[in-house]
Amino acid sequence: MNQFGYAGIALLIAIENIFPPIPSEVILTFGGFMTTKSNLNIWLVLLSATTGSTAGAIVLYYIGRLVTPERLGRFIDRWGFLLQLKTQDILKAENWFNRRGSLTVFFCRFIPIVRSLISIPAGMAKLKMSKFLLYTVSGTAIWNVILINLGAFAGEKWSIIADYINTYSYVVFVLLAFAGVGIIIWLMCRKKIKKS
Repeated sequence: MNQFGYAGIALLIAIENIFPPIPSEVILTFGGFMTTKSNLNIWLVLLSATTGSTAGAIVLYYIGRLVTPERLGRFIDRWGFLLQLKTQDILKAENWFNRRGSLTVFFCRFIPIVRSLISIPAGMAKLKMSKFLLYTVSGTAIWNVILINLGAFAGEKWSIIADYINTYSYVVFVLLAFAGVGIIIWLMCRKKIKKS
């Protein structure tokens, strides 16, 4: 950040969006702290972070556009039995996303890992770019405002805030993993009930 300033922040956040395991919490809280110790302006840090995040989300959106429901359907036809998935499940998910996808994009911007990955189903469902950008920018900006201001407020102790946010990320990740396992078990049980 010292060397590349706002461009460095935008680049780091864009990379974090494309490769979710990189923690944005550290970048944003440290960026907030840097506004108290350098000539970085808090509003320009926010603008840079939001621009970088949006750029990364757009990349993933277009990756989602490449994964058409037809291609995914062929993959599911071949390998879906491993997760008890059928092509109809993909069509149902696509229809659901078309009805409620816009708000899903907004709310998922506050959930670790999912905040990046939600761009792919948005692209697959061909969510209008204007809607995608509206909900992505607004959700991302709110998340960035919170973390940057927490970093600025904490000052030298910004890493403590990052640790708390990391704990939040781990808890959410574990809950998502349990939910994923639960869904797989539920699908397997449903299939057995249908057979009997």
